[in-house]
Amino acid sequence: MISCSQIPLPLKTNLKPPPDTQDLLSSPANHHVHNLRFSRHIKGPSKFPKHSNLPNLLSVHTKNPHAIYKDIQRFAHQNKLNEALTILDYLDHRGIPVNPTTFASLIAACVRLKSLSAAKVLHIHIIINGLENNEFIQTKLVNMYAACGSIEDAKMVFDKMPVRSVYPWNALLRGNVVLGGCKYREVLGTFSDMRGLGVDLNVYSFSCLIKSFAGASALFQGLKTHGLLIKNGFLGSDIVRTSLIDMYFKCGNVRLAHRMFEEVEERDVVMWGAMIAGFAHNKLQREALEYTRLMIKEGLEVNSVILTTILPVIGEAGASKLGQEVHAYVIKTREYSKQLFIQSGLVDMYSKCGDIVSGRKVFYGSKERNAISWTALISGYILNGRLEQALRSIMWMQQEGFKPDVVTVATVLPVCGKLKVLKQGKEIHAYAVKNGFLPNASVSTCLMMMYSKCGLLQYSSRVFDSIEKRNVISWTAMMDSFIDSGCLEEALGVFRSMQLSKHRADSVAMGRILSVCGRLRLLKHGREIHGQILKKDIASVPFVSAELVKMYGSCSAIDKSRFSFDLIPVKGSLTWTAIIEAYGLSGQYREAINKFKQMVSKGFNPNHFTFKVVFSICEKAGFADEGCQFFTMMKREYKIKASEDHYTSIINLLRHVGRIEEAEKFVLLKQSLA
Repeated sequence: MISCSQIPLPLKTNLKPPPDTQDLLSSPANHHVHNLRFSRHIKGPSKFPKHSNLPNLLSVHTKNPHAIYKDIQRFAHQNKLNEALTILDYLDHRGIPVNPTTFASLIAACVRLKSLSAAKVLHIHIIINGLENNEFIQTKLVNMYAACGSIEDAKMVFDKMPVRSVYPWNALLRGNVVLGGCKYREVLGTFSDMRGLGVDLNVYSFSCLIKSFAGASALFQGLKTHGLLIKNGFLGSDIVRTSLIDMYFKCGNVRLAHRMFEEVEERDVVMWGAMIAGFAHNKLQREALEYTRLMIKEGLEVNSVILTTILPVIGEAGASKLGQEVHAYVIKTREYSKQLFIQSGLVDMYSKCGDIVSGRKVFYGSKERNAISWTALISGYILNGRLEQALRSIMWMQQEGFKPDVVTVATVLPVCGKLKVLKQGKEIHAYAVKNGFLPNASVSTCLMMMYSKCGLLQYSSRVFDSIEKRNVISWTAMMDSFIDSGCLEEALGVFRSMQLSKHRADSVAMGRILSVCGRLRLLKHGREIHGQILKKDIASVPFVSAELVKMYGSCSAIDKSRFSFDLIPVKGSLTWTAIIEAYGLSGQYREAINKFKQMVSKGFNPNHFTFKVVFSICEKAGFADEGCQFFTMMKREYKIKASEDHYTSIINLLRHVGRIEEAEKFVLLKQSLA
């Protein structure tokens, strides 16, 4: 039998210790006494403590136990755990037993809310009622602790079970899946134990195993499990097949996912949803939208899950017309138009399509709002360059009674950095500290960048030093802070420290340090980084390959720059811009312009960054005619709006060659931007 002292007690409980032991129990040195006295107090109360809210919950004195059970279950279904636990306290003190069905509904509420503290209080009540050995309740407890993220507590209950069916085993598997990361080894270990003990595996056992591989991108293990499924005859299950499709997509193997899908004759909406989400996960927007059309063509209706999947896809593709059609469908169904997460998705979609006006209409047309919908609107303002409005929205949000959450804070901190509004940045920092958002990695990273952009590099360093559990993102953010402040040697030092730590640089960190090597003209260091890139097999990442080409150009090793460029299998605007810039950095201006012309002739579209590089080269070389020609090309052929940097380069170029009157015309055009 499990005693109360074996269960970690919650920090708060509705029960109070007797007055004569109050001081004794408050002492940390007597924590074990607290556990002991607490369990005695539950079992033998002299008088039930008064609950001020109990009369408002139900008239317990006039109801029989079965009516009270119904009230507890009603509160559980409404996720009102505090009220339900208050009534449980009352029943325990009156010696009225509670049935397993009532406890099952309370356990389900704990799972939905993922409230570990409430789960532990509930476990104590189960022990008091003598149901700790009930197999049905034990299975539910394993599932509850696993869902709340406490695998240790789940295993403690599991180990006490005399007979274990497949259901508690599956709960353990699911718990490790919920924890995510590289927990697939624990899942695989549990699964192997199940097979070794002869447990009758079911489709949910395999589904949990496959999901763990998907979360860890463990393709090889997934392929082995696929073979095991065929051997054991489980491949006919839609649950298993959908899990396999999801796993292959998350492991980046789109071909196998597609083949798995094509092998299924009758597909339900869940399987279609897995395909659409898989394409979206792999940035295949066109395919995601195409499969949505195919699903509708087969007579299946789009559900809320698929809607939340395709709305970001439409935004990323900039397909505003299609977005309006989806919006019309949402309004038509009515049920979906009331769901806040779909409303937030519509705001986000319109914002990404550059239509913030329609996004605002959706937001302010909604009868209900929450922190998520406010964050979607703030993100929309940022995407569309309305930074001041984004910052003001934080105040409006709080005036409506909504507290900014971790995501809201991480969204708005970069705005403070861009606008260099240190006062507001510090206020948000204080709010994050007060609400326990630190040391969240995302918030810490944003704080570091905000302080560096506001010119307070020492504050960035303090935030970085305060992070106990650093990751690659926080290390890279510290490097970026030094780079933005022009402290390139210090950025190099941070990179070296990261390599000495347990964290290994990813493609972003490698790209950043390559730019540092280029600016400092450290060819030897650059070559070392190049070697690491080849070892990690990330040379094909566009951002990394572009920085590699530029680094060699900055170090006047143009042959190596050209060689690196030629090795890139799939070239895009980013890599073409990099080789043009590399020739410019090495002083070979005519070759740089020829590369730009070659880029255009091969059908690659230059972007505003490409033209910025080209105008800068023309300015240095004095290519006035070609500079003006490219400026006209940018506006007329590529419909790119000229920025201040573009105008500045052209003005300086024309003044340098003595074409003052033409330069003055561009000055007037530049002033019209303000």
